[in-house]
This record gives sequence, structure tokens and C-alpha cells, in this order.
Amino acid sequence: MNTDYSAFPASDRLAAAAATKRKSLDPMKEYRLTAWPELASPFQSTPYRRMLSDLSHRYLSVPQLAEASSLRRSEVRAFIEMLDARGLLIERESLVADSMFWSLRPLGGWLRRAMSSTPDGR
Repeated sequence: MNTDYSAFPASDRLAAAAATKRKSLDPMKEYRLTAWPELASPFQSTPYRRMLSDLSHRYLSVPQLAEASSLRRSEVRAFIEMLDARGLLIERESLVADSMFWSLRPLGGWLRRAMSSTPDGR
């Protein structure tokens, strides 16, 4: 990612810098790994390898990666930005409508079973 904005007028430089910052910190993005990288020494611990494994299988957001790896979001963001700078990520918009209520699914199944069963157990 090229962040040299010196060729643009000042207002364009500010807009481009803000867009770059928004892109890298957007919580509504999900990421997936395209190729397995050679990791630098700061990223060779188990949580980072776990994130790589998870990212190689499915799209995940920064909060999901932070929860799964037990790292702080700032550490996850730095890792994602490093992978993105190396061209190793695919990103997409998060499926918010599906992910907002995923934790309520067990409750929905219980309600269906409770409503469909009869009081005498049949």
C-alpha cells in the first residue's frame, strides 16, 4: 500500500490519508489469507500462527480474531496491516445482518421445540 501523498494537493492528501486509515481500521471488514507467509520474529508466537490458520480457512473480522487469539485488537490490527501490506489478504464487507444474531440461534431452536411440544409430552 503506497502512502506517499506528496504529489497531491493538501486537501487531497488529507482525504487520501483519512481513507487509508478508515480502510485499515474498518470494523465491518472480514479478511481471509491468500498464501501462507514467512513470519518475522515478532509474529512467530502461537497466537499469530493460530490467526493464520483461522484466516486460511474462513473470513474473519478483527474482533473475531482478537477473541480467538487472545491478543489485543491493536496487536491483531498490526498483524492484519502487515499481511495486507504484503498482499496476502482478501477482504470483504462483513455480513452484519447474519452475524448480529448468531448467538441467539440456540434460543430460537429451544423456542421452536418448546412451542411445538404438547403439555402431555407427545
